[in-house]
Formats: sequence, structure tokens, C-alpha cells
Amino acid sequence: MKKLFTPQFAFILSMAVFGTIGVFVKNIPLSPGEIALYRAILATLLILVFLLVTKRKIPFKDIKKQIPLLFLSGVAMGFNWLFLFEAYNYTTVSVATLSYYFAPVLVAIICPFLFKEKMTVKNIICFICSTLGIVLITGIGDLSSGKNHLIGVGFGLLAACLYASVVIINKYIKGVEGITRTFLQFVFSITVLLPYVLLTSGINVLSLNLKGITMLLIVGLVHTGVTYCLYFSSLKELKGEKLAILSYIDPLVAVLTSVLILQEPLTITQAIGGLLVLGFTLFNEINLKKHKNKNQSKQLLQ
Repeated sequence: MKKLFTPQFAFILSMAVFGTIGVFVKNIPLSPGEIALYRAILATLLILVFLLVTKRKIPFKDIKKQIPLLFLSGVAMGFNWLFLFEAYNYTTVSVATLSYYFAPVLVAIICPFLFKEKMTVKNIICFICSTLGIVLITGIGDLSSGKNHLIGVGFGLLAACLYASVVIINKYIKGVEGITRTFLQFVFSITVLLPYVLLTSGINVLSLNLKGITMLLIVGLVHTGVTYCLYFSSLKELKGEKLAILSYIDPLVAVLTSVLILQEPLTITQAIGGLLVLGFTLFNEINLKKHKNKNQSKQLLQ
């Protein structure tokens, strides 16, 4: 992989690919839970093949104390996907994604309480301005926004909360390599998503036509399996500040695909709200030397 891509290009490619996931999910006529389940299964199988080909072994004896935390993060990751895909059903991909990107701000606000880190004036300002951005995205006061739109924003924010919990749990997980951690999290997400799907929508994958199957395979294998490998192959090679900046390719691509490909509406007010969320989240992320290792504990938003 290193021969094919430079670390920076690999990271940019992974972000751009993630930004298109909404287009594919919107074209899969299955419940959000079932899509999330198959995403986890396909990605797990692909990463398993990767581990076998590269002859990497999972050191269960060395990481057995981390299993409970890996399980919790896997559960949060699985339902994080479910709520994000549910948000796509109620509102546009751009609004769902922008709501979802409130997660890093939540992490920045919660971490000082959990890890006894100092909360700065900058953190507070970023939280307030990002929250204002979410208010603008929801269209509160705009009678044309509709009930479904608000429900979609709500699911996006729930997904953001779960993503924030994944990041925070990962801060407690020690001595587990990135690709191993992701593989086990996918496995654990399957263990909770499978019973959830069986108790709710049921298994309906056999009803998919060729287009639906193709879209599902792309979401599971490309958007998750391949992209996570690209992500982790480049993560250690790039500096934290550059990672923070390049990660915003994801929401920008999501908004562009939503408006240009899906032809979903995006009001000026929502666009301003999105700029506030992304702008102040980025401003909070670029913390230079003091938190240079911050991004090593982060996982992909999608």
C-alpha cells in the first residue's frame, strides 16, 4: 500500500470516499440497522483477509484486559452507524453529516471532566458557536423545515454522541494496535446489531436487486474495509494538525454529493450553520503542540 500511495494521498482518499457514503446508503432499500449490520460483517471479513495475508496475529493474551472496553466501543460504533443511517432517512445527507460533525466538539467539552484536562476559553467559545451552528442547521423557527427534518437532525446528534463515546472509550484502551482494535470493534458491533435486526426489521437482504447488492458491497468493502486500512496506514505518518485539516474533506464531499448528485436542498441558513460547526470544530482541533497526540486516539467519523 505504501508503494501505491503516499500517506497524505491515502488519508485524503479515505476522507473523500467516506464523504460519498450517504449516496450509496440512500440507494439501499434496507433498514438502517440491517445496512449497519452488513457493513460490519463485510468489513470484518475484508480486514480478516488482510490480517491473514499480512500474517498478523491478534495477541489476545496481551489485550484480554482491554476486551470489555473494546466491546463497549464496538457497541457504540455499531449503533453510531445505525443512527447516522437513520438520519439519512429523515433529512438530507448534508444536514445529517453536519449534525454528526458536532461530535468532536462534544469530545472537547467532555474530556476535561473525565481526564482532568484544562478547559480553555477557546473550548467554550467553540462549543457555543458550534451549538449555534446546529441551531441554524435544524431550522428552528422555520415552519417549512418539517417534523421529519428535525427527527433527522436528532438522529444525527445521537450518532454524534455515540461517536464521541467511541473516542472517549478509546482513550482508555491501551496497547491495542489500530487495525486490531478496529477488527475487534467490528466483531463486537456484529454481536449487538444482529439481535437488534432480528428483533426489529428482520433479514431482508435476499429482496435486494443487483443495484442494491452492489451498493451494499461498496459500503461494506470499500467505504469500511478498504477505507479503514487506508486510514490506519496513513495515520501514523501524518502530523496531528494536518490530520485535523484533511479530515474536513469528508463533510465537504458529503455536502457536495448531497446537493449535486442527490439534488437535496441546502438552505443558506443551513450552510451558514454548517460553516459554524465545521469552522469552530476545526479551530478547536488545531491545538498544535499541546495536544499533538490527540488524533492518534480518534477514529473515523463514519
